[in-house]
Parts: sequence; C-alpha cells; structure tokens
Amino acid sequence: MSGEYDVAVVGGGLLGSAIAWGLGRLGKKVAVLDEGDITKRASRANFALVWVQSKGLGMPAYTVWTVQASQAWSRLASELKQQTGLDVALQQNGGFHLTLGEDEFAQRAELVKRMHNQAGAADYKMEMLSASEVKKSLPLIGPEVSGGSYCPLDGHVNSLRTFRAFHTGFRDFGIDYFPERPVSAISKSGGEFSLMTPKGELRAAKIVLAAGNANQTLAPMVGLYAPMGPTRGQVVVTERTMPFLPHPLTTIRQTDEGTVMIGDSKEDELDDRALKHSISAVMTDRAQRMFPHLARLNVVRSWAGIRVMPQDGFPIYDQSETHPGAFVACCHSGVTLASNHAFEIARMVVQGALEPELVGAFSASRFGGAGAANSSGY
Repeated sequence: MSGEYDVAVVGGGLLGSAIAWGLGRLGKKVAVLDEGDITKRASRANFALVWVQSKGLGMPAYTVWTVQASQAWSRLASELKQQTGLDVALQQNGGFHLTLGEDEFAQRAELVKRMHNQAGAADYKMEMLSASEVKKSLPLIGPEVSGGSYCPLDGHVNSLRTFRAFHTGFRDFGIDYFPERPVSAISKSGGEFSLMTPKGELRAAKIVLAAGNANQTLAPMVGLYAPMGPTRGQVVVTERTMPFLPHPLTTIRQTDEGTVMIGDSKEDELDDRALKHSISAVMTDRAQRMFPHLARLNVVRSWAGIRVMPQDGFPIYDQSETHPGAFVACCHSGVTLASNHAFEIARMVVQGALEPELVGAFSASRFGGAGAANSSGY
C-alpha cells in the first residue's frame, strides 16, 4: 500500500464502490480500503430496489434527493455497461405497494396524502389505485388485495451485478482495491491523512468514510459524527418461475433470472447467522395472499442481513471542520442512491466541499449534542 492517493475511500460496499468509481471516472488516484468478504456486507443482502415512493416523510429534501437518483439511474446503468460490458438489468417502469384489506388501504392512502402535503418535497406522482386498477398491470393478484400505491419512478436492478460492475470499473480507472484492510486509526499531518490498517499505512490528501455502520466508530477520528441504528432483515428466494411480475413491489420482486424475492422484515437483533422462521412464515404468507400461485413454488434459499441505517433513517453527508478534506457518507438506500453517489457526491469531493443545500439537509448536526458540533453545517 505504498504511495499517496488523491482520495482514500474507507468501505468497499455498494456505497463506497459507487463513490470510488465516480472519483476514478473524474481522473483521481483512488484507494479503497475494505474489510473484504469477512464483513457483514449489506451489498449482498439488499432487496435491489431503485425506490422512490414513501421515502422522505419528515424530511422533504430526501424526496428531492431520491427522485434525482432515480432519474440518473439509466445514465449510470448505461455508463457501467459501456465501460464493463455488464448489464445491471435495470427495469424502471414503475412500482407498487399492495395492500391487503380495507384498513391497510386506508392507512396507505393517508401516507400518500401526507407525502403529497409536505412543503418542499418533490412531486413523484405517487397515487393510490383500486384493486381493479392494479389488476390491469398485475393480473395475477389475489382476491384479498384491496389496491395499493403506484409510483412511475420506481424500479429495480441486479444489485450483485451492479456491485461487480463497479469493481470491474475500478481496474479500468486504475483504482486500487485493498481487501482485508479495516481501518483502525486515522490522523492528519502535513496536509495529508494517514490511515492505519493491519497490513500497513496508507496516505491520501482526502478521505471518504463510507463504511456503513462502522462509520459510527470511524467518524469521530476526524471530527465527524455518524449516529447509526442498524437493523436486521430477512429475505426469501423461490425457484425460477414464469414471468408474472412486470413491476416490482415494496416486498416482492421477480429478478431478471426468474426467481422471486420476498422481503418484509425489520428486527432490532443484529446476529445474521440465524433466521427466525416465524418471520419468514409471515412474509411468505402475505406474498401468497397477494399472488396465490406463489404457494406452488419451492423456496431455494433465505438469509438474514444487517441493514445500514442512520439513527433517524435518513442519509448523513458531512465534511469535517477540524480535519478539512474528510467526508462521511451514510445511508440505508445504497442501491437507490448509487447514481447520486457516483455522479454527485464524487464530484463534490473532488471540488473539496459538499454543496450547502446537501449539508443543510443531511448534516449530522440535525441530531444535536456535542457529537454533532464538529460537523460542518451551513
């Protein structure tokens, strides 16, 4: 790991990979320090949605940021395919959130109303549809489906192929990827950062902390604050079946390979080595009530994964006042926001400062307290 870099990105998951790829795209000499395959990587356990609807209740700026990401995803998919030859299977023809029964429909309608009434939020055209209207797009829904919400900006991708495409792009951009290098200490001297790992030291003019839940420990080393509240989620995957789901759902999607993914859980437990079958049973029961023919399919695999989650659920983007050149990025929606990270966050890091509107909305200073005092707000 000898040599100096323009930027060191700490974290080689989907978030860090998107930012690193974007920095390399802009001609910077970049190193990625990563724990490697031993880490509890959310990039391997996500649901792969490019999702807009229902995001940002309580933070209108997040709706704007998410819509921007959704609209830039086709550009990202195109550039990755042109560079690497890998098709990330982006499908972006709108998505649904289905409801079972009238009570769920009423609750969802109230959420849609509250989203639309937020001052300063982006208009992403989320609307409620009756069961008969949903059936025009999803003809195999079951009789318990009472309707649901639809957003034309929603979609999904092959997230594992996206992850591979970023890392394949690293080689073309001359980005150095160092696995099994968790960062244990960061200091700054003489205008550059020194990052210590079990396999040596690395120096860089700037650093981006994109290490998921580990950012909570790393951020204070450079005068930043990243309060995290990780959760666990479970996913069930069926055998391949006929194409039947032309639009992704919040909790069900058919992959480009024909399997069906089902995921709809949130647990405080952070051990991903075991599953709670009672939770999987509830998820699969709801799925087959939405699409009765799913009951005929075999489950081929299931897993639990640790979600990266800022404490209030919204992204954190910050820059350090005490250690200029240090940035932190935390978010739950690493797939949805990948285009913004590759194109916008990378550009701002190269410029040397996050844009005031971004920091004003997403700085950790919103949490208050001494820990947020060193984060740079406007």
